[in-house]
Amino acid sequence: MFAWRSPSSKPYRDLRGKATEEELIEMMVNEPRLIRRPILTDDSQIIFGFKQGAYDELI
Repeated sequence: MFAWRSPSSKPYRDLRGKATEEELIEMMVNEPRLIRRPILTDDSQIIFGFKQGAYDELI
């Protein structure tokens, strides 16, 4: 759910694959633009980011 391709993540890209889940969550708490959007759920699954095929299957 971390938005690695977001312009806001540029300063953190060297941490990709190195940061722990807790560190990534802390970064997202401090900088919400690092959360991949949109978020779609049907209460049984969650889809992060826009994926047309996944959206079509969910709807």
